[in-house]
Amino acid sequence: MTRVQLSGVGKRYPAPQKGGSDIVAVEDVSIDVASGEIHAIIGYSGAGKSTLLRLINGLERATSGLIRVGEDELTALRERELRPVRQKIGMIFQQFNLFHSKTAAKNVEYPLIVAGMPAEERKARVAELLDFVGLGDRGSAFVDQLSGGQKQRVGIARALATNPGVLLADEATSALDPETSQEVLALLKRVNAELGITIILITHEMEVVREIAHRVTVMDSGRAVEQGDVFEVFSAPQTDTTRKFVATALPSEPTQEHLATLMERHRGRLVSLTFRDGDVDQPVVFTTLAERGVTVSIVHGGVAEVGGRSFGKLTLELIGDELRVEHAIAALAQQTELEVLA
Repeated sequence: MTRVQLSGVGKRYPAPQKGGSDIVAVEDVSIDVASGEIHAIIGYSGAGKSTLLRLINGLERATSGLIRVGEDELTALRERELRPVRQKIGMIFQQFNLFHSKTAAKNVEYPLIVAGMPAEERKARVAELLDFVGLGDRGSAFVDQLSGGQKQRVGIARALATNPGVLLADEATSALDPETSQEVLALLKRVNAELGITIILITHEMEVVREIAHRVTVMDSGRAVEQGDVFEVFSAPQTDTTRKFVATALPSEPTQEHLATLMERHRGRLVSLTFRDGDVDQPVVFTTLAERGVTVSIVHGGVAEVGGRSFGKLTLELIGDELRVEHAIAALAQQTELEVLA
């Protein structure tokens, strides 16, 4: 199991034109990824997340700060010294980066050849890895004969070939359909759980973060603007960037336009309730309303699983005597976060 630490890391590129300003891709980023953790780095295009990944695997040099992978401080190593360190870091790519002229087995075998492993050991290791990723019967298939999900499984097997302590995944599911993406994410969770490998994944999809990550770093304009436990970040985002991402992956309050439509369709009072695991259960809410003679229907939102815990927002229509509805709203406000919408 391998810990990854970034402290005050920055990356600047020389100005493209003489007399111009340097291009700042990453600035003063500090991240501490615990051994055995799945850590997601999320951001829009140009946020600096892919640059950060290249700094972690030593493909590019940081301009400032320190990067430590296990016991190795990458920023202090020369290129010759970096090569054996890179063997401890597996990479999974968005577009798979496989050799199309080679079979699945030969693709997985390639890093073992580079590492100098004897032929018989290579053969056994390749068979073991293909079985692990569910492709034990596809080793002789060429890349063009594989589906997108199978190609990514080969990519994962290849990344695991040299027993890395860290696995870096760069938009590993972006080129896949939703069902196949879920299968690949389930495989990565298995890699983490059964092999104890630390995983750092780059993504622009908050659904991926919600599904697999333990902790998350949100990047914006080269900086880490928010970090924390996935559930805490989802349930209480602190920045506008994070709130935008969360809104793409979780049911939320209706927009003003949608609210206007709901008000036309429903005659009762509309309220929004926030549900957090360990805060208040839905049955308690509905019992509170029933005890006060208020009829309820769900008109928007939902509750989802986030980091193994439930979170979401429901917009409810409350129907009944005006005074009873007011009493019910007051009672609910004592139990959970509530906002009267109409």
